[in-house]
Amino acid sequence: MSKYEKLWEAIARSGGDERELTFDQIAEIGGVPIDHSFLNCKKELIPLGWEVDHVFLKRKMVRFKRTPLP
Repeated sequence: MSKYEKLWEAIARSGGDERELTFDQIAEIGGVPIDHSFLNCKKELIPLGWEVDHVFLKRKMVRFKRTPLP
């Protein structure tokens, strides 16, 4: 199980086609702070119909985008 499993589940349940979360919100929802492993784990979101669209380092924010299910 991925350490970001709670985050992925929350994003998969969210409505709309796009969602932006701050690093702090990600830590609150997922129960773990965002770190470099996030970049390796982000592919786990694709089977749920979402992807990491962009990581804004200066704004400390991540944009998630809905995608067609594989």
